[in-house]
Parts: sequence; structure tokens; C-alpha cells
Amino acid sequence: MTTVNDTTKVADVTLKRAGRSVPELAALLIFLVALIIFFSFASEYFLDIENGINILTALSVAGILAIPGTMLLIAGQVDLSIGSAAAFAGTIVGVVSAKSSLQLGIGATILVGVVVGLVNGYLITKIQVNSLITTLGTLAILRGLCYIVGGGQTIMVSDFSFLGLDRPFLNLPTSVIIFVIICGAGGFIMKCTTFGRSLYVIGANPAASRLVGIRNSRVIVIAFVLSGLATAVAGLILTSQLSAAAPMAATGLELSVITAVVLGGASLNGGRGTISGTIIGLLIIGVLNNGLVLLNVNTFWQDVARGTLLIIAVSFDQFRERWAANRK
Repeated sequence: MTTVNDTTKVADVTLKRAGRSVPELAALLIFLVALIIFFSFASEYFLDIENGINILTALSVAGILAIPGTMLLIAGQVDLSIGSAAAFAGTIVGVVSAKSSLQLGIGATILVGVVVGLVNGYLITKIQVNSLITTLGTLAILRGLCYIVGGGQTIMVSDFSFLGLDRPFLNLPTSVIIFVIICGAGGFIMKCTTFGRSLYVIGANPAASRLVGIRNSRVIVIAFVLSGLATAVAGLILTSQLSAAAPMAATGLELSVITAVVLGGASLNGGRGTISGTIIGLLIIGVLNNGLVLLNVNTFWQDVARGTLLIIAVSFDQFRERWAANRK
């Protein structure tokens, strides 16, 4: 009979091979510093404190989604529905608050986030539909529901600035503070809990994880629920920032999230990745986006830069996997 200790021992062995190595993280940090130095010389406004806050604010929503996104990719899963789910969350808070109260709208949004996560998790673990196909389907469904539920209109939400615009501590917006808290919680979960260790084992070897007593389906469903909750929070923040819920909100957000997670070291094959690596990946994307805006680079070229960065990150991931396989 397997025990929690058995699970922990197997997970500890997996963890030693799961995170990005120090040289790889150092290379990411060097690249981040190089970007900062370049944009500092290219624009006199880049090193301004307010601009630094702008960078953190811009990446906070993607960052909130990237933490559970990292957990899922470590477990060998992916959630492509996060952008549509965040937009749908905004639509729900807009519709419900207009008909009832803001408090009820926020509660309904959180509930919808949990339900979306449960549906994705159920389809993947019980129906055995591939996570890529499942979340592509829910991506389309939820985006369509944004137009159906919201009547295809932008819904104004009044008296809801505290999540998006208020700066309650150290002149930092609430969204940044929430992002920092979620980063800390995510790091603790992945390093110090059985759940976090189980994600690594499932991603590295699903068959072995079952042998040591891990309930794979349960762990994966929980991870998708966390992703659903994150989309609810992200949707609330986006709505608060705009004081409105738009059906096209958060379009393409999943691209930024996946780029940051893969760039930060999470493997597309599962079993590898760290929260700290994802944070560095997010900072690289945030600095790059902000610097390109300050240099007045055409938005279309910004899309090209983000897409190129994703291809480079995935290519590096595949190169690392082949190199590791050749060493065995």
C-alpha cells in the first residue's frame, strides 16, 4: 500500500529534474537585463518609476493567469480558454451587477470561473478529451456566450474601480498586489505541498504517479479549477480597469500567457517548470511590450515580436528536451 511518504519521495526525485537549471535561469535574467539596458538608452521615459508601475500593471492580468497555467503545463495539460473565460467573467459581472448588485455580480463571476474549470477538468479527465481540443472548444463557446449574454454590447459597470485603478499600498495598483500574492501562493504550493509535487510527477510519468497513489484525475481537475478562478479574477480586474465589460476583451491573452510559461522553462511535454521562471518570462514580455510602445513601434510589429518570442521559446524547449535525451 502506498503512502503520502511514497508520493513525496517520488515527487522529490522528480523535482530535482523539473525546474530550470541555474545557468538557464541566469541566461533569462541576462536577457531581461539586456532588454532593460537597451530600452533605457532608447527611451528617456523607460526608467521612470511610474513606467515601471505601468509595466507591472500591464503584465498583472496575464501573470494571474500564468501561475495556474504553469501548474497545468507542468502536469502535461494546457488551458487555451483563459482569454475567452476572462471576457465571459467580465460579461457576467456586468450583466448581474446591472440587474442586481455589484456584490452579487462578483460572487456570480467567481462561481462561473469555478464551473468553467470543473467543466474543462471533467471533459479532460472523465471523457478523456485532449486538453488542447477541450479548451479550444470552450474558448469558442465562451467567446460566443460573451456576445449572447451581453447582447453583443459593451456593458458599463459603475463604482467598480478599486480592483483596477486604486493604489492602496506603496502606490501599487490592486491588480499588481493580487498578482504578487498569487505568485507567492503559487510558489509555495509547487514547492511545499503534496499537490504541487503531484503535478510534477503526473507530468513526468502519469503511470508512475498512479502507482504511488496519486489520484491523477482529482489533481488535474483541481488545477483546472484554479485556472478557472484565475480567469474570474482576471475578468474582474479588466472590467474594473475599463469600468466596462466588452465581449472582445482579453482576445489573444492566452498567447502572452503560454509564451511566458514556456519561456520561463515549463516543458510542453510536462513534468518541468517553475513559478520563478514564469515570473521572469512575464517580465521579459512586459518589458518588451512596454519598450516597443515607448519607441512608437507599430502594433502589428509588436504582434510579430510576441509571436517570434513564442516560437523561440518553444524551439528552445524542444532543443533542451533533445539534449537531455541524448545525455541519457
